[in-house]
Formats: sequence, C-alpha cells, structure tokens
Amino acid sequence: MAVQIVLRKLTAWLAAALLLAGAGPAAAAVTITFYSHELGSSFPHAFVTMAGAPDRGGAALNVDYGFSAKTISPAILWGRVSGEVISDHGAAYIRGSDRHFSLTLSDDEYDRVMATIARWRASPQPSYDLGSHNCVHFVADLAKTIGMAADTPAKLMKKPRSYLEHVTAENHGWLAAHHATFWRAPKAPAGPEPKPAHPLRVPSSRAASS
Repeated sequence: MAVQIVLRKLTAWLAAALLLAGAGPAAAAVTITFYSHELGSSFPHAFVTMAGAPDRGGAALNVDYGFSAKTISPAILWGRVSGEVISDHGAAYIRGSDRHFSLTLSDDEYDRVMATIARWRASPQPSYDLGSHNCVHFVADLAKTIGMAADTPAKLMKKPRSYLEHVTAENHGWLAAHHATFWRAPKAPAGPEPKPAHPLRVPSSRAASS
C-alpha cells in the first residue's frame, strides 16, 4: 500500500514538472531580413528588419533600421550632410520594397548588429555621404558584422537592389549553410555571347563608301 502511495505521488510530481516545463518560454530567435527599395515615390534605399526575440529571453521585437540623410535635397550631391539611423520606414513602405534574404541570428550576432547600429548612430556629423557613407554602406556593414563577405564596389554603392543581389551571389554558399531564406531568384550568370548561325560578312571599305 505504501509503495502505491509513493508511486502516485511520484507520478503526480512528474506530471506537474512536465506542465511547468511546457508553460515556460519557448525557444526564440531574431530573424534579420535585408531589403532594397528602388527609385519611385522616394529615394532608392537599403535597410533591414529584425523580428523575434533573443534566445536568452526578453521582449519580442519587430523593428527596422536604415541610414539616410536627415534632409533629402540637392545638397547631398555636393558633399557630406547630416545623417541619421531611421527606424520608422512604415509597413506600407516595407511591403513595397524587395526582400532579398533572411537569416536567424544567434544572440551574439544580434548583439553585434545592435552595436554596429549604435556606432552608426554615433557617427560625427555631418555623417551622410552619397559616395562613401550611405544606406548601402550601412547594410554592407551589418552584413560584415554577422560574418558575410561584403565588399563595397563603387559602381554598386548607389544601387541598393543591385548591391544586395551582388552580396547574395557572393555569399550564396555561406547563406545556405546558415539556413537563410532567399526571397529573390539569383541572377543567371552571364555566359558567352551566342555565335551567329552564319559567319558575319564585313563590308570592304570600297563597298562601304559606295
């Protein structure tokens, strides 16, 4: 009889422990997504969103970050102007932008991303330079922060979509190994130009002048 009582108590204790474990916080993580926005009703732009909660716990977040001139004016064509990290792109703007790739951040990667954003916020003013310190440089820095290769070729640093397509292609293996989600199909590699079905005939100078 005593054994049965002990077994019943043990069973009840195990059931309670399982219920408490189930009621605990679920495993979570922060997902970062890289976006571009082409020229339309607003200036071309590159930015990121982050959603989720760190594995260590804490409030869930749903935020966005980009870097921009405080005032979009012809002055940005002439030199440095005041810049700022912005975090109010708006749901409609984000929906109208191009998602490139998403991946899950470890807590350490998330902390490094936030430290990089803080560093950009603290940049001495004037901090925005269209050629060397713009929104594309900002997302490139964030990509580097989490371990991606993110060079900054001058010809792409004013082209947010083309730049993020470049970064996606350059890091495709790395992203796949980190279980990233690709939202845009990779561009087909440029192949050799097709040969004509028949040899081209180059007109002689006499024929060309006649």
